[in-house]
Amino acid sequence: MEIIKIVSFALVALFLFLMLKDRRHDVAILVSLAAGILLFLFITSSISDVLNFIKDISNKANVDIVYIGLVIKILAISYLATFCSEICKDAGASSIASKVEFSAKILILTLAIPILMAVLQSILQIL
Repeated sequence: MEIIKIVSFALVALFLFLMLKDRRHDVAILVSLAAGILLFLFITSSISDVLNFIKDISNKANVDIVYIGLVIKILAISYLATFCSEICKDAGASSIASKVEFSAKILILTLAIPILMAVLQSILQIL
Protein backbone atom coordinates (compact mmCIF):
# COMPACT_ATOMS: atom_id res chain seq x y z
CA MET A 1 0.00 0.00 0.00
CA GLU A 2 1.28 3.41 -0.95
CA ILE A 3 0.00 5.15 2.16
CA ILE A 4 2.24 3.01 4.36
CA LYS A 5 5.27 4.13 2.35
CA ILE A 6 4.16 7.75 2.55
CA VAL A 7 3.50 7.66 6.29
CA SER A 8 6.74 5.80 6.98
CA PHE A 9 8.77 8.29 4.99
CA ALA A 10 6.98 11.22 6.63
CA LEU A 11 7.64 9.83 10.11
CA VAL A 12 11.34 9.37 9.36
CA ALA A 13 11.50 12.92 8.01
CA LEU A 14 9.67 14.16 11.10
CA PHE A 15 12.12 12.35 13.36
CA LEU A 16 15.07 13.93 11.53
CA PHE A 17 13.39 17.33 11.64
CA LEU A 18 12.80 17.10 15.39
CA MET A 19 16.36 15.98 16.04
CA LEU A 20 17.82 18.83 13.99
CA LYS A 21 15.36 21.53 14.96
CA ASP A 22 17.16 22.65 18.12
CA ARG A 23 20.73 22.14 16.93
CA ARG A 24 20.64 23.09 13.26
CA HIS A 25 17.40 24.88 12.45
CA ASP A 26 18.54 25.66 8.89
CA VAL A 27 19.20 22.01 8.13
CA ALA A 28 15.90 21.01 9.75
CA ILE A 29 14.04 23.31 7.39
CA LEU A 30 15.88 21.78 4.43
CA VAL A 31 14.91 18.30 5.64
CA SER A 32 11.28 19.43 5.83
CA LEU A 33 11.44 20.95 2.36
CA ALA A 34 13.13 17.90 0.84
CA ALA A 35 10.61 15.58 2.47
CA GLY A 36 7.73 17.60 1.08
CA ILE A 37 9.17 17.61 -2.41
CA LEU A 38 9.90 13.88 -2.33
CA LEU A 39 6.40 13.11 -1.09
CA PHE A 40 4.96 15.28 -3.86
CA LEU A 41 7.07 13.47 -6.47
CA PHE A 42 5.98 10.13 -5.04
CA ILE A 43 2.30 10.88 -5.68
CA THR A 44 2.66 12.35 -9.18
CA SER A 45 1.59 9.07 -10.77
CA SER A 46 -1.60 9.15 -8.71
CA ILE A 47 -2.18 12.74 -9.75
CA SER A 48 -1.90 11.81 -13.43
CA ASP A 49 -4.42 8.99 -12.89
CA VAL A 50 -6.88 11.43 -11.34
CA LEU A 51 -6.38 13.93 -14.16
CA ASN A 52 -7.00 11.24 -16.78
CA PHE A 53 -10.15 10.18 -14.94
CA ILE A 54 -11.44 13.77 -14.82
CA LYS A 55 -10.71 14.18 -18.52
CA ASP A 56 -12.60 10.98 -19.38
CA ILE A 57 -15.60 11.98 -17.26
CA SER A 58 -15.69 15.46 -18.79
CA ASN A 59 -15.63 13.98 -22.30
CA LYS A 60 -18.51 11.64 -21.46
CA ALA A 61 -20.52 14.49 -19.90
CA ASN A 62 -19.78 16.85 -22.83
CA VAL A 63 -18.28 19.45 -20.50
CA ASP A 64 -15.99 21.97 -22.17
CA ILE A 65 -12.36 21.02 -21.48
CA VAL A 66 -11.55 24.69 -20.82
CA TYR A 67 -13.62 24.64 -17.64
CA ILE A 68 -12.07 21.38 -16.50
CA GLY A 69 -8.63 22.89 -17.09
CA LEU A 70 -9.57 25.90 -14.97
CA VAL A 71 -10.77 23.69 -12.14
CA ILE A 72 -7.54 21.69 -12.26
CA LYS A 73 -5.50 24.92 -12.19
CA ILE A 74 -7.51 26.10 -9.19
CA LEU A 75 -6.84 22.83 -7.39
CA ALA A 76 -3.13 23.04 -8.23
CA ILE A 77 -2.91 26.59 -6.90
CA SER A 78 -4.68 25.53 -3.73
CA TYR A 79 -2.43 22.55 -3.06
CA LEU A 80 0.81 24.33 -3.94
CA ALA A 81 -0.09 27.37 -1.85
CA THR A 82 -0.93 25.15 1.11
CA PHE A 83 2.35 23.29 0.68
CA CYS A 84 4.34 26.53 0.51
CA SER A 85 2.42 28.05 3.41
CA GLU A 86 3.12 25.06 5.63
CA ILE A 87 6.82 25.20 4.79
CA CYS A 88 6.85 28.90 5.67
CA LYS A 89 5.11 28.16 8.97
CA ASP A 90 7.64 25.41 9.73
CA ALA A 91 10.41 27.92 9.14
CA GLY A 92 8.77 30.36 11.55
CA ALA A 93 7.69 32.82 8.86
CA SER A 94 3.95 32.84 9.49
CA SER A 95 3.60 36.32 8.01
CA ILE A 96 4.96 35.09 4.66
CA ALA A 97 2.68 32.05 4.94
CA SER A 98 -0.38 34.25 5.31
CA LYS A 99 0.69 36.34 2.29
CA VAL A 100 1.06 33.16 0.20
CA GLU A 101 -2.43 32.04 1.24
CA PHE A 102 -3.90 35.45 0.43
CA SER A 103 -2.18 35.52 -2.98
CA ALA A 104 -3.52 32.06 -3.77
CA LYS A 105 -7.05 33.14 -2.90
CA ILE A 106 -6.79 36.11 -5.27
CA LEU A 107 -5.42 33.88 -8.06
CA ILE A 108 -8.22 31.36 -7.50
CA LEU A 109 -10.81 34.13 -7.62
CA THR A 110 -9.31 35.40 -10.88
CA LEU A 111 -9.41 31.94 -12.44
CA ALA A 112 -12.96 31.33 -11.23
CA ILE A 113 -14.40 34.35 -13.05
CA PRO A 114 -14.91 32.54 -16.42
CA ILE A 115 -16.63 29.67 -14.65
CA LEU A 116 -18.87 32.07 -12.77
CA MET A 117 -19.73 33.88 -16.01
CA ALA A 118 -20.65 30.59 -17.69
CA VAL A 119 -22.94 29.69 -14.79
CA LEU A 120 -24.58 33.10 -14.92
CA GLN A 121 -25.10 32.80 -18.69
CA SER A 122 -26.70 29.39 -18.20
CA ILE A 123 -29.04 30.81 -15.58
CA LEU A 124 -30.00 33.69 -17.87
CA GLN A 125 -30.73 31.28 -20.74
CA ILE A 126 -33.00 29.26 -18.49
CA LEU A 127 -34.90 32.38 -17.50
